[in-house]
Amino acid sequence: MTFDKRKVVYQIYPKSYKDTTGNGVGDLQGIIQKLPYLKELGIDMIWLNPFYPSPQHDNGYDISDYTAINPDFGTMADFEEMIATGQKLGIDFMLDMVLNHCSTEHEWFQKALAGDPYYQDFFILRDQPTDWVSKFGGNAWAPFGTTGKYYLHLFDKTQADLNWRNPHVRKELFNIVNFWKEKGVKGFRFDVINLIGKDEVLKDCSINDGKPAYTDRPITHDYLKMMNQATFGTEYGFMTVGEMSATTIENCILYTAPDRKELAMAFNFHHLKVDYKDGKKWTLADFDFQELKRLFHTWGEGMSEGNGWNALFYNNHDQPRALNRFVDIKNFRSEGATMLAASIHLSRGTPYIYMGEEIGMLDPDYDSMADYVDVESLNAYHIMLDEGKTAEEAFAIIQAKSRDNSRIPMQWDASEHAGFTTGTPWLKAGKTYRKINVETEKNGRIFPFYQELIRLRKTMPIIAEGDYSAAYKEDKHIYAFERRLGKQTLLVLNNFFAKEVELELAPHYVDGKILISNYPDTSISKTITLQPYQALAILKEG
Repeated sequence: MTFDKRKVVYQIYPKSYKDTTGNGVGDLQGIIQKLPYLKELGIDMIWLNPFYPSPQHDNGYDISDYTAINPDFGTMADFEEMIATGQKLGIDFMLDMVLNHCSTEHEWFQKALAGDPYYQDFFILRDQPTDWVSKFGGNAWAPFGTTGKYYLHLFDKTQADLNWRNPHVRKELFNIVNFWKEKGVKGFRFDVINLIGKDEVLKDCSINDGKPAYTDRPITHDYLKMMNQATFGTEYGFMTVGEMSATTIENCILYTAPDRKELAMAFNFHHLKVDYKDGKKWTLADFDFQELKRLFHTWGEGMSEGNGWNALFYNNHDQPRALNRFVDIKNFRSEGATMLAASIHLSRGTPYIYMGEEIGMLDPDYDSMADYVDVESLNAYHIMLDEGKTAEEAFAIIQAKSRDNSRIPMQWDASEHAGFTTGTPWLKAGKTYRKINVETEKNGRIFPFYQELIRLRKTMPIIAEGDYSAAYKEDKHIYAFERRLGKQTLLVLNNFFAKEVELELAPHYVDGKILISNYPDTSISKTITLQPYQALAILKEG
């Protein structure tokens, strides 16, 4: 299974991208309308968050029909037009496949509840629950109707885990994958896919909320091989990525090494927990740069040595904006945005851009809890109050950590609601859209820098194919790495701080050439001074 390592993926949260009907919700026609913009940016593939029919208890990740379009987003004809329009522009689509669980409103679960034994075996039913904890809090088991049995839900109780041990379940899920593949889709992102392989005998596990009992189990690799063989593995260049919950480098090598024939690449999230105080999300803390660097290096080197492949990202629909987390945005928004971009686009793996990242969008800076709609944030706020925090303390944490930070409307221009809708948006626009929007930023510093990074990946094999090794490991301010391919070496230096940093350049690079810098008039000498948030890449031939 080979895929093109020169490609760059752009993630769209459809609800917030572009509304063409005035109902305040983004739609597929809005995506079609903006495809020329994405062509100009230079991306190759668009990953779409779920747009299927859903009760929306978990933002569409609770699917009630896997092969239909939620009318809020449009019709199947709109979808087919979107695929065809994208193909003309050289842009393919990656769909979100949520195959660990389905909505309790799905007909499979409803038939199971109604007493059909065939469909009851689609789910994980037990007479006695284990002590596992749901990812959303509380026990991971819920009563299965009035049967006296319990069904497993690792997420919300409206998301019933599917029984992958049942070959009929696997067949149904592989049919769903093939349904979309036949519609012209060229990629899939598999949601929490490393949780599908539960043990046959489920036992209590008090360690880490029970995660070791269902995470990265060996049988998961068998299932992925089966799916690969039955669906996308037959098509050259197909791109697949697994979202891996609480995973390890060793497993991600197994998931993604080409000779294993499982997946093309893996997402892990360890690097996005470096601003969690004591490992807890709903806290305020400065990010731990040394830990961020350690994670990038261990994953970069480990996956390189094991021939695995990383999906590289800072932003997605579940994360606050990286700029707010890692950069002094008051003084260095553009420099910080371009440095963060260089630190992953020049690395080994496939870069993912989350909508708005390419123009330096920021968190919305809402004024009150009334502006938030994310259920996780609303619940967390009340829990924090119950734990004794003041309303001001709890609100400050929500402002920093809410998933709504990334879900605000895309900022197209300075008109009302950022040009996202002519109606009332489902989620209020951020405060910065009059200044930070596509119209102004296309002529700014960030958008053109992204274009150049994408162009370099397409034209320089060392970026797409080279290996990864850590550099300047002991430096307290610089995240640096080297890429090697043949006789070429590339040194990438990223200053993560709002101050100048001086360093001695290895003699090998003193007569190298600057491939890219986010500051003008940079020169190379034995001793170089990196400006605040400077990214500098030096290429050496031979």
